[in-house]
Amino acid sequence: MTRIDAPWLTSDGARAVMAALSGGGQQAWFVGGCVRNALLGVPVSDIDIATDARPDRVSALAEAAGLRVVPTGIDHGTVTVIAGHQPYEVTTFRRDIETDGRRAVVAFADSISEDAHRRDFTMNALYAAPDGTLSDPIGGLPDLRAGHVRFIDHPEDRIREDYLRILRFFRFHAWYGDPAGGLDPDGLAACAALHDGLAKVSAERCGQEMMKLLAAPDPAPAVAAMTAAGVLTALVPGAGAGLLTVLIHVEGVAGLSPDPIRRLAALGGQEPERALRLSRAEAARLQQLRTSMQDETGPGELGYRLGATMAQDVLVLRAALGGREADRDDLQMAVDGALQVFPLRAADLMPGLSGPELGVALREAEARWIASGFALGRDELVSLAANRG
Repeated sequence: MTRIDAPWLTSDGARAVMAALSGGGQQAWFVGGCVRNALLGVPVSDIDIATDARPDRVSALAEAAGLRVVPTGIDHGTVTVIAGHQPYEVTTFRRDIETDGRRAVVAFADSISEDAHRRDFTMNALYAAPDGTLSDPIGGLPDLRAGHVRFIDHPEDRIREDYLRILRFFRFHAWYGDPAGGLDPDGLAACAALHDGLAKVSAERCGQEMMKLLAAPDPAPAVAAMTAAGVLTALVPGAGAGLLTVLIHVEGVAGLSPDPIRRLAALGGQEPERALRLSRAEAARLQQLRTSMQDETGPGELGYRLGATMAQDVLVLRAALGGREADRDDLQMAVDGALQVFPLRAADLMPGLSGPELGVALREAEARWIASGFALGRDELVSLAANRG
């Protein structure tokens, strides 16, 4: 008998929610990512609970136990119960009876077996009782241990229920799959055959999945498989995975943490910020990286103008483009450049200069200051500006 062991399992909040449900004669199981991650020994961010209780019954039992209830997804059988300042999503066992690839019409069910068969991957259909005892109704535990991301039942059926599962397939492989084992061939074939369905999914949801995928320690094999299956270009026309493998190596040598926007810049493609509906800040950063990785601005100036983080991102992207490792001295120069403050102000050149001439003089002085390695001081810059031309 397998049991999970995790701090959240015995927390006061989790115990209170499970006790409210089971004390009312209902089934209550932890399910999905929290169980999967507990078995893998990795952090858990959300705790989901499945039950045979209908939503109104869940609400009544929780409120009777003094817990706060928020009807976050009542149409799909989900209420959020707040216990110990922690939210717990409690969802009634259910099965999908109709779907258009984006939204599903559900019917409530009475067993974890029915509930399990409507989930996406076998490793996400693992359930744990309040004491941590594992229930595996469709054989997901061997897949989890093998790093085998496998759709439940027929891959095409699971994808047609929600085309976003195509991207989740690659994302889950990047995070939980065995790199040596490759991707599940049936799942990969289904993703290749049905990738046109991604057009039915909002760009925002696709973007969120891509950011999670690209945040994995090494998403390159998954993204390469996406490319081969035609999924990447269906999502971002013109994008390619060729540079990503090199970039990830360069990042590792340089000691940089994974960054989805930096990696997205390596994929190229036509207007990925629109295809993935990035936020304004993300889109601006992506555009800056794509522009700067192609120019020849020096590392010190990059740091001064863009800040240390952005400058180092540019330098590792340039290194990847050149098929080499990033120069450590350049990376440090970017950090040093970010600390520099131009010592000259407009008032230092007045009243001798004014109007457009003053602006030109300041820009020329700044360029000389940067070219000097930020060595020129205020007095030298004033003298140079006074004697220009």
